[in-house]
Amino acid sequence: MNSSMFARFFLLSTLFIFISACAKISIPSGGLRDKLPPVVIKSSPESGAKNFRDKSLEISFNEYVVLDNINEKFMVSPPMKKKPRVFIKGKNVNIEFNNELKDSTTYTFYFQDAIKDLNEGNIIENYQFVFSTGPVIDSLSVTGNVYNSFNLEIPEKTLVLMYGELADSAVVKHLPEYISRVDRNGYFRIDNVRGGNYRLYALKDVDNSKNYNLTEEEFAFMDSVLEITPGKNFIPVVKDTTIIKEGVSKVSKPVAKDTTTIQKRASKVSKPVAKDTPALKKGASKVTDTLIVKGEYQLLLFAARKKAHYLTKSSRDLKYQMIYTLSLPPDSMKFEFSIPGADDGAYFIEKSGNSDTLKVWLADSALYSQPQIATIVKYPFTDTLGTLDYKEDTILMRFLAPRATRGAKVKKPVFNVDANILSGSLKPGQSIVFSSQTPFRQPDTSRIHLYESIDTTRQKVPYHLAKDSINSCKYILTAKLLQGKKYLFVSDSASFGNIYNEYSDSTGIKFSFKDPESYSKLTLNIRNYEGDRIIQLLNNTEKLVSESLIKKDGKLVFSLLESGFYRVRTIYDLNGDGKWTTGDFSSGRQPEPVSYYPGEIEIKTGWELEQDWDMGAKNVKVQKLREKKKTK
Repeated sequence: MNSSMFARFFLLSTLFIFISACAKISIPSGGLRDKLPPVVIKSSPESGAKNFRDKSLEISFNEYVVLDNINEKFMVSPPMKKKPRVFIKGKNVNIEFNNELKDSTTYTFYFQDAIKDLNEGNIIENYQFVFSTGPVIDSLSVTGNVYNSFNLEIPEKTLVLMYGELADSAVVKHLPEYISRVDRNGYFRIDNVRGGNYRLYALKDVDNSKNYNLTEEEFAFMDSVLEITPGKNFIPVVKDTTIIKEGVSKVSKPVAKDTTTIQKRASKVSKPVAKDTPALKKGASKVTDTLIVKGEYQLLLFAARKKAHYLTKSSRDLKYQMIYTLSLPPDSMKFEFSIPGADDGAYFIEKSGNSDTLKVWLADSALYSQPQIATIVKYPFTDTLGTLDYKEDTILMRFLAPRATRGAKVKKPVFNVDANILSGSLKPGQSIVFSSQTPFRQPDTSRIHLYESIDTTRQKVPYHLAKDSINSCKYILTAKLLQGKKYLFVSDSASFGNIYNEYSDSTGIKFSFKDPESYSKLTLNIRNYEGDRIIQLLNNTEKLVSESLIKKDGKLVFSLLESGFYRVRTIYDLNGDGKWTTGDFSSGRQPEPVSYYPGEIEIKTGWELEQDWDMGAKNVKVQKLREKKKTK
């Protein structure tokens, strides 16, 4: 009986627990994520209002919003002397201003992407609010693109300024009538413009003045006056749908005897390779398809060449080194340095190639151990009236040594020497170069050996080790080294040292010359421009690899190239001085134009690649669209 009752109780308990679990109410999931930006449901006044006279605006949204970096992104065109106050109140964005509004003027408030919803961060792209203090809303538009004049890259945080006052002094002294900012792809658009004649400029505004009043600011200007007519009435935003395709290339490769091969995408035909001719490798160019919004006007930013002479920098980052830099090379004038009371040989000076930088090495420990040293420099200086003369300054050079950790063992410093053979290979004809961070003392050549490795034996190779003529931190080793041979460089302990009694550890480095066949060659067939040009081969980060000066069209060869991606830039050397020349607003000179071969060129080991390049168009570069960063 007890057993039966227990069984019933157990069954009823289990059934009750099961029913309770089935009846449990769960909290519903959040549903689909909101991906829509906030929507304007009303505003006071409405955007597009005419005869506006109030001192505030209110814009209402369908959800709560926040302002992202509003002080930087928010702009008013034409600019107001005092920037309006922008703030959030509930689901509203409020704007208050105390400026006296101009009569019969269309005002545009640019928010860019500063407004986004509170929960998901969805932004309103390029939101604008427009009103007029007169009976008409101006409806004309100006569009364009801004690029860096030297590398044609897209500049960040750049303003576009437009002036109805046509005098050059206006951009220096007055606020613009219209203002905008370039987007992440270099495009700009100014709407609600009144018809008339204007000057157009671009500016990286260092001091937030909306004027080109600092020579170090990057600046761009149009040569001609813009005539804005009703024909430009609300120009639609249209993307240039011309996609740049893969370039035509001539690529040779090994072929069978008496066989003719036609290359893909090429208008040229490879001739049969003779039996005794070394086989040429195949290659190809890599060009990224690009879709760019093209405006009507192009502005090229440049930093003007400094014209005033002055001392730009003095530093003592190391206890035994001091550096002084001028704004311009002194040319025929002097740049002098001295330390009052210092003995002869207590220091020595190294000058840069154009003498605008002095590097002072302190060689006396009694001198460089001082935390503060009084130095005298004499240099060319341009005063406020533009007069050039000498200026002499007494400059205190301080160095505070870091405190030693209590109880820490002081290790004897080691003199570290870098060498271009550490990778294990040299290019044909390349010398061996040793470099350091501090000046060398005379190396002990009795401890330095160079061997040719022949099977299991070594044979000594004579060499000559010489100090670089202008750099005390560099030594060059020359020897009769042959292609296809293997070598071993050995330096015993203390074979190298610096003037501060630090010495190198022993080392041994095996190296050889790379086979020329493992390098590649690029040939450019240059056409459609006559005149001086500087052709620069750049790596994938646009660092200079090699350059050549040419005066007429024809073939240009870059040899001994490592595998990788390259770009090629030409500088149209209009003044024939062998270098790129920046612009000058005061004389109306634009920066010298440049252009890039359309896209990257891929080169692999052993390739020989031939490319056609039409240089007729200036200031052209394939750009990659910058993606908008997603807001979390």
